[in-house]
Amino acid sequence: MTTDELIHVIQSLNAEDAFRPRLDPQQWRTFTQYLTRHEIRSGELLLKQGEQDRTLYFLGQGSLQVYATGGTTNKIAILRPGAMCGEPGLFADGERTASVEAMTASVVWALRLPRFEELCARVPVIALEVLRAAGSVMALRMRGNIARQTPIT
Repeated sequence: MTTDELIHVIQSLNAEDAFRPRLDPQQWRTFTQYLTRHEIRSGELLLKQGEQDRTLYFLGQGSLQVYATGGTTNKIAILRPGAMCGEPGLFADGERTASVEAMTASVVWALRLPRFEELCARVPVIALEVLRAAGSVMALRMRGNIARQTPIT
């Protein structure tokens, strides 16, 4: 999967909580240079509840399930290509409040905090737009989780 294909699946995702930065094609290409590609196997954990991590992920291919544990397992969401996860880590230190597991072999693209900080220093207009769009996703998900009375992811 190429970065152009990733951009296409992100822009094509038809979901209320889709990542929608206002970037032109050149800004998208610049942004994706800060991402690293990872392949994960079916059943592999991408994020583990309780761990500390400041990485944001974009799902390029495959499917992921989001769930929280605490006595029982609470399935929160199934993510499709183009979706993002781990966005709270972009904003603050803290433990992951849910786990994310690959339901199928998947390709994810990671934006690690040091790379995001580098983006902030080099291209602040893109970094600010990424932050705005990620914050919008996080706010929508928090509102939905509050309405459903499920843990905030």
